[in-house]
Amino acid sequence: MADAKYDVLGIGNAIFDVLVQTDEGFLARHGMTKGSMQLIDEARATAIYSDMGTATEMSGGSAANTIFGVGNFGARAAYVGKVKDDQIGRLYVHDIRAAGVTFDTKPNATGPATGCSYILVTPDGERTMNTYLGAAQDLTPDDIDPAQIEAASIIYLEGYLWDPKNAKDAFVKAATIAHGAGRQVALTLSDSFCVDRYRDEFLELMRKGIVDLVFSNESELHSLYQTADFDTALKQFGVDTKLGVVTRSEKGCVVVSKEGVVAAPAYPIDRLVDTTGAGDLFAAGFLVGLVRNVGYENAGRLGALAAAEVIQHIGARPLVSLKELAKQKGLLV
Repeated sequence: MADAKYDVLGIGNAIFDVLVQTDEGFLARHGMTKGSMQLIDEARATAIYSDMGTATEMSGGSAANTIFGVGNFGARAAYVGKVKDDQIGRLYVHDIRAAGVTFDTKPNATGPATGCSYILVTPDGERTMNTYLGAAQDLTPDDIDPAQIEAASIIYLEGYLWDPKNAKDAFVKAATIAHGAGRQVALTLSDSFCVDRYRDEFLELMRKGIVDLVFSNESELHSLYQTADFDTALKQFGVDTKLGVVTRSEKGCVVVSKEGVVAAPAYPIDRLVDTTGAGDLFAAGFLVGLVRNVGYENAGRLGALAAAEVIQHIGARPLVSLKELAKQKGLLV
């Protein structure tokens, strides 16, 4: 197997985030399910945006946040996602490249605008997302460059890619190429509602070995196996995946593999502000730990460190150097 040019290459829906702190009343008024991600059309996007208060706007997208975090940790990262060549799309490209991430996907000249997610953050820090996919759904297998996929140690895919049909095909193409080159393929389940939509397909990806590593939070794990019993779900997860990672908020995380179960604690925080990006940044830390061969427990600690940083401020991307933070904590040299 040739040496990798990239540590992690992520493929995802390129989405611009519009975040606002609001109350439960706003969610009720717009018929939103708290803590969920729902897909919306342009008309609903306009209606929500016009009713929102002062917003914080920044580049987002689940896999993109993870890859941004990987780059912030000082690892070599690349991203594949579709934007339109519009003002927001150009800003999106600038933001991810500024983090040292390679992003060469050709933007669309025509068609829907760059995708946006309208994220409502309630006082308890919970985020509720309303996503207009826009140009993101135009990612196709043609956007997958085999040479780039073969050059990455780990290919990281988001479950949200299962919503647009073409992106699903791009996902499978990338996984096939990666395995042909002896690389690893990771998947994040993204959202319990996403799991509800594609449970059987996700289980098939795991059981057929199309993905090697799966990230899940507790609610996604319960949704995947349709059981309220954590231990039952975890046991089955260990059977179905080569490597499974379950995040449990303040309880830390557990890693299941053929060698057994390893736990890592959460990092203490001063104040929970916004959970947007917590899972994305956890995955960033864990993946960096994996490529640095620090062991599952320390990889979990790196993930917890990154998640703790991002949930203490608005937005899904770190405001400090995670590489320096990890060095201070003795997790990276």
